[in-house]
Amino acid sequence: MTATLTRLERDRPTTVQDLRVRADWLRLEVIRMIDKAGLGHYSSTFSCAEILSVLYYRVMRLDPATPDWADRDRFLLGKGHAAVGLWPILSDLGYFPREDLDTFGYIGSPLGDHPDMRKAAGVDFSSGSLGHNLSVGLGIAMAARLRGSDHRTFVLTGDGEIQEGQVWEAAMAASHYELGNLVAIVDANGFIGSGPTSELMSIEPLADRFAAFGWHVIELDGHDVDALVTTFADLPAPGSDRPVCLIARTQKGRGVSLMEEAPRAWHVGCLTPEQRDDAIAEISARMQEVSA
Repeated sequence: MTATLTRLERDRPTTVQDLRVRADWLRLEVIRMIDKAGLGHYSSTFSCAEILSVLYYRVMRLDPATPDWADRDRFLLGKGHAAVGLWPILSDLGYFPREDLDTFGYIGSPLGDHPDMRKAAGVDFSSGSLGHNLSVGLGIAMAARLRGSDHRTFVLTGDGEIQEGQVWEAAMAASHYELGNLVAIVDANGFIGSGPTSELMSIEPLADRFAAFGWHVIELDGHDVDALVTTFADLPAPGSDRPVCLIARTQKGRGVSLMEEAPRAWHVGCLTPEQRDDAIAEISARMQEVSA
């Protein structure tokens, strides 16, 4: 992948094929970085790889050369433990050198297991304790309205994260203030760190719950790149009066067979050398097939 420092406009003409390859390239980078650092979250990152690929390589308006550009679209990673999937993309787009990726997880590195806006270029808000980012995204969206800016704020949450009460306070406020420039994306992979979401605190029916709070709700397959591209392209204008919630049905550990079969076991952990090589071979074969 090649870095760029040009301003990136919305709805760039990136092909669906390329976006699929980008998602699998991201999975390979995550495996490499976690293998080197000895820490990180595989399966939670793999469930949102297509979402991140489509957002950063096609959808969002960004300027890597000026990370604090006032009219950029904002992205907040509510499920901050998936930060290992954010770093390769930001580096690839030119926010910081690729060499920095090799410092992931090390003491003193700006690239941690959760994003820190004070340390890493391209991070719009920090994460650690989950559940805060939709509230912060609400504030950013309100500020955009006050400034007369048309930038969008995208907040990626996990379905476990939205068990937090603060999320629903933000959901209520967003519709009250008619923030059509706010887009929540729920990575609904069905699991939190300790097991199935439905067993620990049921959040279904998700679509009905967000709709009851006054949101425009769209439910889709979060691994279907065609559907993601179409859905983001058809978002209401930022000046519209209803916040949007995309419920992306995903699979924890998607793209690596052993993780798909045991999602609970791969929330955290490290692949053995043999498992690592098998996973890399599986992903690489799929990339070659898509590119053929």
